Amino acid sequence: QVQLVESGGGLVQAGDSLRLSCAASGRTFGTMGWFRQAPGKDREFVAGIRWSGGQTYNVDSVKGRFTISRDYAKNTLYLQMNSLKPEDTAVYYCAATVSPWVAYGRISGYDYWGQGTQVTVSS
Repeated sequence: QVQLVESGGGLVQAGDSLRLSCAASGRTFGTMGWFRQAPGKDREFVAGIRWSGGQTYNVDSVKGRFTISRDYAKNTLYLQMNSLKPEDTAVYYCAATVSPWVAYGRISGYDYWGQGTQVTVSS
């Protein structure tokens, strides 16, 4: 049974940092990613990584602030978030697919999703 379990969310002030974790179990994946959904908005892509080669991609709004990484041995995905802004407030979801070629930001391309973790950034 595949499970993706996120942790690390919380309430922080603008400028602070958080690190999200996503512990994966049940199988190996080709691509994993982080998405977020703010109240009243659509779910949006944040960052993705090819599990085997480690290639990454971030959306422009988080470049230079967020870093996606993975621990291959622990089968765990991370999102290091620095210089947080109030507009980063959202529920953050970990997602995974067996495909190593899926377009990073294609929501329908991911087969498995975590339950989400809330990140709230106060001004």
